[in-house]
Amino acid sequence: MERNRGLTGVIAITLILGLAVTGCGISPNPTGIPAAKEMKISFNSGAEPKTLDPQISDGVPEAIMELNMFEGLTRLDKDNVAQLAIASSVDVSADGLIYTIKLKDTKFNNGDALTAADFKASWLHALDPAAASTYAYQLFYIKNAEAYNANNGKVEDVGIKVVDPKTLEIALEAPCPYFKALLAFPTYFPVDQKNVQAHKNWNTDAVTFVSNGPFMMKSWSHNDKIILLKNPNYWDATNVKLTELDFNLIEDGKASTTAFEAGQLDGTYNLMPEDIVRFKKDGTLKQAPQLGTYFYNINTTKKPLNDPRVRQALSIALNRQDLVDDVFKGGETPAFAYVPGAIPDATPGKDFRTTGGNYFKEDIPRAKQLLADAGFPDGKGFPPLTILYNTNGSHQLPAQAIQDFWHKNLGIDVKLLGQEWKVYLQTQESLQYDISRAGWLGDYIDPMTFMDMFVTKGGQNQTGWSNAQYDADIATAKQTGDQTVRMQSMHDAEKILMTDMPIIPIYYYVNNYVLKDNIKGVLVDPQGFFDFKSATVQ
Repeated sequence: MERNRGLTGVIAITLILGLAVTGCGISPNPTGIPAAKEMKISFNSGAEPKTLDPQISDGVPEAIMELNMFEGLTRLDKDNVAQLAIASSVDVSADGLIYTIKLKDTKFNNGDALTAADFKASWLHALDPAAASTYAYQLFYIKNAEAYNANNGKVEDVGIKVVDPKTLEIALEAPCPYFKALLAFPTYFPVDQKNVQAHKNWNTDAVTFVSNGPFMMKSWSHNDKIILLKNPNYWDATNVKLTELDFNLIEDGKASTTAFEAGQLDGTYNLMPEDIVRFKKDGTLKQAPQLGTYFYNINTTKKPLNDPRVRQALSIALNRQDLVDDVFKGGETPAFAYVPGAIPDATPGKDFRTTGGNYFKEDIPRAKQLLADAGFPDGKGFPPLTILYNTNGSHQLPAQAIQDFWHKNLGIDVKLLGQEWKVYLQTQESLQYDISRAGWLGDYIDPMTFMDMFVTKGGQNQTGWSNAQYDADIATAKQTGDQTVRMQSMHDAEKILMTDMPIIPIYYYVNNYVLKDNIKGVLVDPQGFFDFKSATVQ
């Protein structure tokens, strides 16, 4: 996920966290009985959502909000394992290809019954070619889903069958060991089809917004705040203790930190480097494992970036350790490959990253030679480039540092362009950039959550890059149930990716955030999502 953006019980462990809410004053209490804490939390989720249609959205800020307003057939627990949620049972055929799913008797917050047809229609909406969902590929595990999305198949052939209002039957293209976990991902959330038919733009206004999760939308002040209330129609409402959950929409990392320190927020993430250092010193900083990679996209359709020698030169002319130590300052690990650690390989006890190893090393003389071989000795004649970055967060400083590395080490000039979140996403998707700041958080704990992004014309492949052998390796990994074959195919694909270099890995993420200390039960998972379903204020 931009993320985008793990779902089995491995090293990346979801943490149960606490944060405190400070009172603003003392009221007289003649009874002497301590007043009950107000069960309300205010959290900064980030920028104004691009959309809150779970089949269309693809950013972490949106996913955080959707996770708390919707719920899929499964939901991840504190150990990052998928547990039954809207599903009452999930039966899998012996060959791993047919999932028969029974639904609980549940409702949307407006009282409409939630049926198997709502799930089917929602998933088909994501797959509809006209919807242009960048996350449609998350449903390609379903039989004939990819063909339909590519206009090479019929919608009626997609392997989603409504057996009855409370029973879904799903046919897969090949066995998928993490499919139950995928069912907890936002793209698989159900949307009330009666509401969709009545309100075309249902997801843009609180008056028409309908969901089925722990919380429901009360109000949406665009570019300011979304206020959620406990959903009384949620099937597990007795275990939801918060009465109100406010999502502030503060795009600027410094502004959100200021609001937190002023007592206007109970928690925020997306911290600036200097604040990470300061919060770490005073003990305020909290950290959680995060399954993700920070990287730069390269628009391979533009000259001279269409030359892999140029892309390789740009990558190996950096000093990632200096970037991590002096610019990011958050405890990140320099990345010399794409897929991060903490993902199991085929052999029990082995890690995919450790098994694959590093694919490149920094080497300034080699970078200069590559650039010269491409026709630009000492950077002479190299056209000016622009680094695009999103302004919500601490992305300008590293862009400036990388700009300096490339000028000093390669003799090339680079400009910087910052854009607000929604514009930045659109610029990337339309390939109207040279080099762009990017990042990806795994949607489940398997290398495929990173590797299938860069197939030809993939929804998240925003580089214009295409490689037939890469596509074939990914197809092999998706079509086989043999874990040894799967993992080797993905290792082979990653080697191609890191040789052609349409992306420049920078570091592997750590989730740095602040939360007040008397709020318990908040789950922070390796995808970077904050789940407030079980949160309480003490």
